[in-house]
Amino acid sequence: MATSSCYAAMAALSHRHRCSNSRPIDFICRNGSCKLFLTRRRMRRSFYVKSVSSEPKQKVIDPITEEGIHSYQSSFTPDAASIASSIKYHSEFTPLFSPEHFELPKAFFATAQSVRDALIINWNATYDLYEKMNVKQAYYLSMEFLQGRALLNSIGNLELTGEYAEALEKLGHTLESVASQMGNPWEIVRNDVSYPVKFYGKVVTGSDGKRRWIGGEDIVAVACDVPIPGYKTKTTINLRLWSTKVSSEQFDLYAFNTGEHTKACEAQANAEKICYILYPGDESTEGKILRLKQQYTLCSASLQDIIARFERRSGGNEIWEEFPEKVAVQMNDTHPTLCIPELMRILMDLKGMSWEKAWSITQRTVAYTNHTVLPEALEKWSYELMQKLLPRHVEIIEMIDEQLIQDIISEYGTSDPEMLEKKVNAMRILENVDLPASFADLFAKPEEILIHETSDEVVPAHEDEVVPAHEDEVVPAHEDELEGKETQEEKVIKPEPAPIPPKMVRMANLCVVGGHAVNGVAEIHSEIVKNEVFNDFFQRFSFVKFLQLWPEKFQNKTNGVTPRRWIQFCNPDLSTIITKWIATEGWVLNTEKLAELRKFADNEDIQMEWRAAKRSNKIKVASFLKEKTGYSVSPDAMFDIQVKRIHEYKRQLLNILGIVYRYKKMKEMTAAERKEKFVPRVCIFGGKAFSTYVQAKRIVKFITDVGATINHDPDIGDLLKVVFVPDYNVSVAELLIPASELSQHISTAGMEASGTSNMKFAMNGCVLIGTLDGANVEIRQEVGEDNFFLFGAQAHEIAALRKERAEGKFIPDERFEEVKEFVRSGAFGPYNYDELMGSLEGNEGFGCADYFLVGKDFPSYIECQEKVDHAYRDQKRWTKMSILNTAGSYKFSSDRTIHEYAKDIWSIKPIELP
Repeated sequence: MATSSCYAAMAALSHRHRCSNSRPIDFICRNGSCKLFLTRRRMRRSFYVKSVSSEPKQKVIDPITEEGIHSYQSSFTPDAASIASSIKYHSEFTPLFSPEHFELPKAFFATAQSVRDALIINWNATYDLYEKMNVKQAYYLSMEFLQGRALLNSIGNLELTGEYAEALEKLGHTLESVASQMGNPWEIVRNDVSYPVKFYGKVVTGSDGKRRWIGGEDIVAVACDVPIPGYKTKTTINLRLWSTKVSSEQFDLYAFNTGEHTKACEAQANAEKICYILYPGDESTEGKILRLKQQYTLCSASLQDIIARFERRSGGNEIWEEFPEKVAVQMNDTHPTLCIPELMRILMDLKGMSWEKAWSITQRTVAYTNHTVLPEALEKWSYELMQKLLPRHVEIIEMIDEQLIQDIISEYGTSDPEMLEKKVNAMRILENVDLPASFADLFAKPEEILIHETSDEVVPAHEDEVVPAHEDEVVPAHEDELEGKETQEEKVIKPEPAPIPPKMVRMANLCVVGGHAVNGVAEIHSEIVKNEVFNDFFQRFSFVKFLQLWPEKFQNKTNGVTPRRWIQFCNPDLSTIITKWIATEGWVLNTEKLAELRKFADNEDIQMEWRAAKRSNKIKVASFLKEKTGYSVSPDAMFDIQVKRIHEYKRQLLNILGIVYRYKKMKEMTAAERKEKFVPRVCIFGGKAFSTYVQAKRIVKFITDVGATINHDPDIGDLLKVVFVPDYNVSVAELLIPASELSQHISTAGMEASGTSNMKFAMNGCVLIGTLDGANVEIRQEVGEDNFFLFGAQAHEIAALRKERAEGKFIPDERFEEVKEFVRSGAFGPYNYDELMGSLEGNEGFGCADYFLVGKDFPSYIECQEKVDHAYRDQKRWTKMSILNTAGSYKFSSDRTIHEYAKDIWSIKPIELP
């Protein structure tokens, strides 16, 4: 679990205590000898952290004067010798390995610790400035940050890549081999930054009338920080992570000494498992509890940390109404939703605020980014489970829900009860939960009636109210009046009771209600979450009713990716070409300059250099694939890549079925015909899926089976290869993306919020094939329609297509039926693919009826792939398309995105470190 700032100039969940008075420095020289400047005393780094929340502020004395530091800083630059000295120092005096050898793992940690020293100096100076200025800070709360390896990124941001490469060569290693090592030397445990977190227990009312949450299970969240440097700036912020433990008093020594060792450690084990696995399987109750514990730990610890910083900077004179002027909290999807009731709990129960004051502060502080409209991401939690685990928070959520109902009634009135009931049911935070008592009579239903079997009579549901069934017939009021009389026995038929739907807490609704801003992450996505026309046929959440109530909340912030990591550092050959032809490195910070490549797109010299850089990257990938999978691929073939989360809506199944169709057609041809018809391709897949997502596992199994068959077919050879990359991660992406020539972004239209890999591929001169979905729409606009291979149904057509399917009117293309039959023939091994193929058949029902429209888009997809083959044969045309993709990717820099968040949502401005 992690929290961090998205805005480098402002701050993340920074360390909560005042740092030393060190200033941002790099390296210094003394007595004519250049060394990495590390302030040390008796072999200890002078990196001091004092808790001013519990102790008076103390001045930390720096052994070097501020003037001396400034002098060294302005006069000297680091060189390979000083860096090598620092690395050698850490290999000896920060020992993680035995001293005999300086092998790669040891070199990696020593190098990282050398880099970390420089980061810590700048980090301290950054937060020292923030403390003095008491700036407003943005805090981005997310359950995960896939930041990739940090060594090359940090060295690159410090602009020391060449120096570190030279230093490591002096020590017998290359920077590339050192950076490829595994390990995490970056986290800094903050043992003095910890907060209590509670689960279970009960809520009581104190003598002062305040509600208090007592008893239950108590753990401690401990901060761990990772330094995050900016580029061409001394500003260094931190990514704050939380680990979990219990106090030593909870160790049961008696149980341990009587042999019950597991029981003795039970409290510690329960605390530690919160951080074992992110997103644990939640099919079991235990899995759901663990997930909810993870989410609450993130929210509670982070908010306590944020509030402690606010109080410290206020110097004991907190003006709580100004809290939103100093703090912006951004919720990344629904996982951090509990920060809304948690902030309310802290403000009301611990700070003594009224409901109205706490609610105003919370709403002005919190904002929500929606990343998807898929049901699993728009979380719903069991009301009973949450009530058991977080009883006080459920009370607060009930109060927010009641406030929301009142707001809806105030806005729409009660003149149309049917319309009002629909709005209330759609917008409420609590689903299938009775209305609060104050609104109980608002939507009262007619009295229930019972039907008698013997006549057409109708009687009320209450036994003591009996009326005549006909004018001339009297029904006795009591059963004993029927005794001794011969009457036909009447049997009351009661309708079958309807299943009781589960009570749920809608986290997305709570996000919308509790925050001051809601944003999507691509233009089409932001429109979808606002547009009611998509609500029913998507069978997913729509914000349209909230939009009517609070139109000012909703906005768009199209995603972006950093050009530092995704061009400059991972694709240095391409970076060199770009800098050469536009005659500046300024594009790294101002990506608008990439557009200048357009005027060179037809130039034969740049095209030759461009193709050479691409081929060099393909050779690296071919070597990597051989090492990881055993498959040999040709760098002269087109590299066709789809790497992303494995999910039915992302349609890896459409891709692999297209490959199966291609393979089948090849097998039906002579060798000469194949060569003439098809361009050689290496089709690469990569990605991960949730552990209990069975269909995703079937798709991965299918891809690997198809690959095993095709890759060993001597008739096909290098004309077609299929490879699934194991253990896909950011580091693998940094290798694959620069080598890509065609990338597939083929989700069902309207289902992808944005995507960011499409941006990374375009930046690296890869041509995309895709649907008009997510950021594809904007990418196609920027790179040019002729430089994007478009196919498939559009978002506004999906409703009618699903309706057509449900009505049995859909007629599949014969090529699609041909492919399914080929799969079922056993061509790819003995595995039974009936369930996988069955998901594409039928007209309705869970797990079938081709909900993601693979069959509908299949003809358009394979026809579009024929256009890809045709274009690739003309390498001059293809290279021009590649250059124009890089040139048109300038909009998709994360710098632009973060500036928009800062301006429109967080109301913060960048601060430049002096």
